[in-house]
Amino acid sequence: MPENPPRSNPQDGGYQTQLLGRCSLPAPKTFDGYDWSAVSWPEGLGREDLLSLSFLERREDLVLMGDVGTGKTHMASALCQLACDRYLEARFLIASSLVMRLRRARDEGRLDREMAQIGRARLLVIDELGFLPLDADGARIVFQVFADAYERQSVVITADLEFSRWGGVFGDDQMAAAVIDCVVHHGRLVQFRGESYRVRHALMQDG
Repeated sequence: MPENPPRSNPQDGGYQTQLLGRCSLPAPKTFDGYDWSAVSWPEGLGREDLLSLSFLERREDLVLMGDVGTGKTHMASALCQLACDRYLEARFLIASSLVMRLRRARDEGRLDREMAQIGRARLLVIDELGFLPLDADGARIVFQVFADAYERQSVVITADLEFSRWGGVFGDDQMAAAVIDCVVHHGRLVQFRGESYRVRHALMQDG
């Protein structure tokens, strides 16, 4: 995939704006000045591979896992921005908000349409998986998103908890194992270790 695809017509900028609007990023992020020091790469994946978005062509998943405040959400957000810059559909969804959104769609009789919209994205980010535990219904909803995405989309997950603790997130070890199986089969684990960026740069410091 070329780094900067040629613009085919003057409306491309407007199309990028539409893509970013549908992506629903909570805050725009880029890789300019990104602190890579906390990132531990798996074999066969490095910074250049990530920035090329080649994993999207292979429909590979990424699990960004590790300490709080070390750049996982920033990386996921910047990947969405990069995808939109290259005219690729992306969606950014916080796990707890995703559950509420799909429950509401189901109650209003438009769940299939909502799932189809999510399914159009080449890149699907699910942020803060495990930040809040899911009830049984919420776990089934999230599992359905993973199952629909399997081998069709690239899913990027951010999580503070290691895989062994996902059973507590989903409230069901078998459900957690099924989700892990989906993302590990065609996925890579990118680990983050270090002190929180927000803590290091906090205005409120001990004297």
